[in-house]
Amino acid sequence: MRMSRGVSAFLLAFGVWSWVIWITFARNLWSSDNAWAADGSPTPFFWVHLVLAIVSFVLGTVIGVIGWRGLRALRRSSPES
Repeated sequence: MRMSRGVSAFLLAFGVWSWVIWITFARNLWSSDNAWAADGSPTPFFWVHLVLAIVSFVLGTVIGVIGWRGLRALRRSSPES
């Protein structure tokens, strides 16, 4: 399957954007008062949002890699000037 340059660039940009957003989210989660119980243990809020962040990191990475590979494939298949 071949993707256009635009689709490949969009997927790569989405992967990068996902990392930027979810790193910020993870930092905010770590410092949130809702994430920690009075005794210092993580709350269910923390665990649910941590799983959400991890899944989003993985999906963002996979989507970004697909975009990167699409751009590389287009570069290899284009005639050299």
